[in-house]
Amino acid sequence: MKIAYISTYPPRECGIATFNQNLMRAISANFPKRKALLDNGFVVALNDSENIQEYEYPSEVKYVIRQNHQKDYIRAANFINTSDADTCIMEHEFGIYGGESGIYILPLLNRLEKPLISILHTILKDPSYVQRIIIREIAEQSSKIIVMSQRAVEFLTKIYDVPAEKIQIIEHGVPDIDISDNNPIKNLTTFKNHRVLLTFGLISRNKGLETVIKALPKIVEKHPDVMYVVLGNTHPGVLKNSGEEYRDHLKTLATQLNVSKHLSFINKFVSEEELVNYLSAAEVYLTPYLNEAQITSGTLSYAVGAGAAVVSTPYWHATELLADNRGRLFDFKNAEALACIVNELLDDDRALNELKENAYEYGLHLRWPVIGSEFIKVAQEACATHDFSDKILKNSIVDPEIMPKFSLAHVLRLTDDTGIVQHAKFGIPNLKEGYCLDDNARALIMALMAHQRSKSKEAFELLPIYLSYIHYMQTDDGNFRNFLSFNREYLDEVGSEDSFGRTIWALGYLIGCAASNSYREFAQELFNKSFPHFRKLTHLRGMANTIIGISEYLHVVPGDEGMVTVLTELTQPLIDAYENNQSDDWQWFEEKMTYDNAILPLALLHSCEVTGNEKAKQVALKTMAFLDKLTLSNGYLSPVGNDGWYYRGGTFPTFDQQAIETMAMVLMHFQAYKIFRKPQYIEKMFLSYKWFLGENTLRAPLYDHETKGCCDGLLPTGINRNQGAESTLAYLIAHLTVLKAFELEYEYNKIARQTTAAC
Repeated sequence: MKIAYISTYPPRECGIATFNQNLMRAISANFPKRKALLDNGFVVALNDSENIQEYEYPSEVKYVIRQNHQKDYIRAANFINTSDADTCIMEHEFGIYGGESGIYILPLLNRLEKPLISILHTILKDPSYVQRIIIREIAEQSSKIIVMSQRAVEFLTKIYDVPAEKIQIIEHGVPDIDISDNNPIKNLTTFKNHRVLLTFGLISRNKGLETVIKALPKIVEKHPDVMYVVLGNTHPGVLKNSGEEYRDHLKTLATQLNVSKHLSFINKFVSEEELVNYLSAAEVYLTPYLNEAQITSGTLSYAVGAGAAVVSTPYWHATELLADNRGRLFDFKNAEALACIVNELLDDDRALNELKENAYEYGLHLRWPVIGSEFIKVAQEACATHDFSDKILKNSIVDPEIMPKFSLAHVLRLTDDTGIVQHAKFGIPNLKEGYCLDDNARALIMALMAHQRSKSKEAFELLPIYLSYIHYMQTDDGNFRNFLSFNREYLDEVGSEDSFGRTIWALGYLIGCAASNSYREFAQELFNKSFPHFRKLTHLRGMANTIIGISEYLHVVPGDEGMVTVLTELTQPLIDAYENNQSDDWQWFEEKMTYDNAILPLALLHSCEVTGNEKAKQVALKTMAFLDKLTLSNGYLSPVGNDGWYYRGGTFPTFDQQAIETMAMVLMHFQAYKIFRKPQYIEKMFLSYKWFLGENTLRAPLYDHETKGCCDGLLPTGINRNQGAESTLAYLIAHLTVLKAFELEYEYNKIARQTTAAC
C-alpha cells in the first residue's frame, strides 16, 4: 500500500511536520521488507514561503504547495490522482493552509480521486462560520476522520454535525525509544546537581510559561536546587512578528522575582532521541497552558510516552491523558497551586515515581509502530470501501432533499416599512447604505414567487412594501430613480438602465401573477407610465431585463401588438451585438464578459418563447452553450469573477464571484428547460444552484443556515461574510426556481407516461 501525505514536513520547524514524518516512518516500520520511505508513499508538503526551494526537503517530498497559491492546491490534487498512491492522509490545522482559516485545502480535497483519511489536530469549541464550513466539508470528503481524544469526538458530533461512525480515535504517537542508563543530558551544567522542571516545544505566549516562573520563588524556597529548563525555539511566526519579545519578558520576570539563576533556556530544536533523554533527566514535566482550548498536545503525549511525571493545567487533552493518576492538574494561571503540587512531588519520591510508572505503562501503547499499525488498518478499510463513482454521482444528480428549507427570516430582517435595505454587515442590516431600486424589484419578484408557491402570508405582506418603494422611486416622466437614503432622501435623479430593466421585469411579472386585482392594476399603471422609455434603452443588460419584463406581461396580455413590436425591437440589438462580436472561438455579445452574463441569453429565450423569433433562439442556444463551457466545465459552477472581466483572448477571472451570476444561470437553464424540455438543462440548473450550497471553486457554501441569508460572494481568500439583499434575494429566487422546475419536470414526465400508455 502506498500513501500520499498532505502536510507540513521537516526541515520546516512545525509540530505537525514532525508528527507527519513520524507517522510516515511508523507506517513504514510495519513493512520491514520495504526499507525506503519512498517504497510506502510520498509527501505533498506545505510551504510557508513563496520560494519552493526555501527548505531542503528529503527525497520523500515529491510536491510542494505554496501556502497562499490557490492553483498549487489544484495541481497537487492532479499530481496525487495520477500517482500510484492507493490512499491519502491529510494533516489538518487551520493555519497551515491558505485562504481564510485555510479554506484553500477544500478544492484540493474535492478533486481527490483517492480515499481520504483526515487527521484533525485542532477542533474548536467556538468555530467561526468559515471554520465550521471547512471541518464539515473535510468530513464530507473523508472516508475517516482521525482525532486524538474523546472530547474531539464530542465536538465533531455536537458542534459540526459529523456522523459518529466517520470518526475514530487514534492517540498521538510517541517515540519508540527506551530510556538510556547512561543519559548524557544529566551531565549538562543545567541538569547536573539540579532537580529539573522541564517544558519543551515552540515558545509562544499561549504556553503560559510565566505561570511557572511566578511559582518558582515558593518552589526554590523549599528546594533551592530546582532549575526550570525551557527547551525549544521561539515559534517561527512569533519570531517573525515579535522577535524574542516573549522570551525576554520571561527573563525580566525571573529577574524581578529573584529566580533568574533558576531559569535556563535551551534554544534549539532537538531530535526525538535527545528529547527522550531530556524528559528522563527531568524530575517534573510542566505544561502550563493558559486555557482549556487545546484538543491535542504532542508535547504532552511525548512526556507521557517517556514516562515523565507531568503537572499540567486542565486543558482538554490533559484532562484525558493524565487521568487515572498519570499526572497532576492545577488551575489555569494559578502559580500558587502549581508551587504546592511541585513541592509535594519533590518531597515524596514514592508519589513522584508512581506518576512516572503509570505514565510509562500507558505510553507503551502510544509507541509510533503501534500507532502506525492502527493507521494501516484504517487505510486498508478506506481503500476497500472507496467508490469514486459514488462521489461523482453525488455531485451531479438532481436531489431536492439537499436543499435547505425555504425561509424569509433574513429578508424580514432586512425589510422595514420603506423597503429592503441594500447592504448588511454579516447578517445585520447596514442602515447607513439605505435602499436601492434593483433590490426592491428583485424582492418583489421573490415575494411573488414565494406567495405563488405556498400562499405564504409573510410573502403576501411584503408585496405592498416593495411595490410602494417602486412607486416612490418613479419620476413624473415614468423613469425611475435608484438609490434612497435611510431617511428617505433621493440620492440620484435617474437610475441606471439595469435598475430600470429589473423594475420592468418585476412589474411585468406582477401583472402576470398578481395576488389581487388591485396589485395588478397598480403594476399596470406603473408599467404603462414607464413605456416611453423602453425604446430609449442603449445598454444590453438594461434591454435584456426589460425584454424579460415585457415577455412576462405578454403572457397575460398576448393581444398587445404594440408591446410585441417593442419586444422585437429590443431583441434585435442583442442579436446584432452577437453577430458583430462572435467568432469561431468567441460566441458572445461583446468583446468581454462582465457581470450578470446569463441574463443576455435568458432574455433571448424569453423573447423567442413569445414571438417565435428563430434567430433569437439560435443566438440564445449558442451563447448559452458558450457560457456553460466556460463556467460549468469543471463539474461545478465557476462564474466570471467581478475582479476584472473576461476579455476575449484574456485570462478568466476566478474571483470575485457574485450571487446574481448564479441566479441568472439558474433562471437561464430553467427557461431553456421550459422551452425545449431537455433533461440536460434541469441538471445544469441544479448544478448552478448548488454553487450556493458549496459546489463552487472554494468548496464553501454561501447560504448561511443560521441567518437564512446568503453571503455576498467568493473572494480569493474565502467568503465575503456580508449578507446583503442582492445575494440573499438571488439565492431565494434561485431556490424557488429550482422547486418550480422539479414540479414542472414531474408534470412533463407524467404527461409523457400518459401519452406512452395511450399509444
